[in-house]
Amino acid sequence: MSEAYLVDAVRSPVGRRGGGLAEVHPADLGGQVIASLLDRVGVDPAAIDDVVFGCVDTLGPQSGDIARTAWLAAGLPEEVPGVTVDRQCGSSQQAVHFAAQAVLAGTADLVVAGGVQSMSQVPIASAMAPHGPYAGSVGWAARYGEEEISQFRSADLIAARWGITRPEMEQYALLSHERAVRAREAGRFAAEIVPCAGSTVDECPRPDTSLAAMATLAPLRPDGTTTAALASQLADAASVVLVASERGLRLHGLSPRARVHHLSARGDDPVLMLTAPIRATEVALRRAGMTLDQIDLIEINEAFASVVLAWLRETGAELDRVNVNGGAIALGHPLGATGARLMTTLLHELDRSGGRYGLQTMCEGGGQANVTIIERL
Repeated sequence: MSEAYLVDAVRSPVGRRGGGLAEVHPADLGGQVIASLLDRVGVDPAAIDDVVFGCVDTLGPQSGDIARTAWLAAGLPEEVPGVTVDRQCGSSQQAVHFAAQAVLAGTADLVVAGGVQSMSQVPIASAMAPHGPYAGSVGWAARYGEEEISQFRSADLIAARWGITRPEMEQYALLSHERAVRAREAGRFAAEIVPCAGSTVDECPRPDTSLAAMATLAPLRPDGTTTAALASQLADAASVVLVASERGLRLHGLSPRARVHHLSARGDDPVLMLTAPIRATEVALRRAGMTLDQIDLIEINEAFASVVLAWLRETGAELDRVNVNGGAIALGHPLGATGARLMTTLLHELDRSGGRYGLQTMCEGGGQANVTIIERL
């Protein structure tokens, strides 16, 4: 049976919107991280079969197939192609899936998978302006009516459906910052971060945040419970993973760090939008023949606090195995880069902690979720 392996994974620091990476062209940001990964593993760039990159809002500097542009901007061989993927927030997790699927199918031996996003240069939802993706669709209106479709509304709907209070969400958000600050100060991210444009550490974690400060913030929607403190931070970053076949490992003398044990994606209610990780996790574990008790570490994207808290309630997962170094509420959510960023952090934390299995999932626009299970070798 064919296998897909993760050879290594690196990322840029996550920069705040308007922060240290704000002026870096997305192609240069992605290219620097790709080049750093290839240097680190010592593989000939010409041996790469494809580059698969996630990116959302592919406009302006992110347009024109950013996977290809980033590769070329790094001065890498012209004969290596690239393709850009948009599964919304899960775009670079899907990029890893596509890379692994190519390897499993025997059509590629080495694939660079990752993503990039500059939310400083291309504001969130730029591609949806001015009317959004659903306005004017007869089929959509016939099925879902004229309901407001937004992530902010979704976060509030989830909190209401699961009975999650604002104080509960604020406690969770505070924990995310505390974990991220502790991880940053302890150097836990040092092995996975490559310096970019003078930036060397994640900029988003706030050591001075508090429950009292969070309590002063107004909700993002009238009568809602979700505030900016309970949402992921807008950010800039790039992240990459090298995926290899057994043949690729052998031909290029590479040592894998992990094996892809399972990958899948599922859909759910697009109005609730952000609940798909619940069902997707259940399906993934069943297909993999596993239980959650066998998973040592979990990374679930903190798009909003309510998303993670609802998932925790439904799955029964133990919080001490989930986002142990903080999540997007503290570390930021550079949309197209987050999937591979989570995979990078998961891989490095499995090494650090000695765990065997790691699970990654994240909610995505349109009511979708990817799940990846990896086994550390």
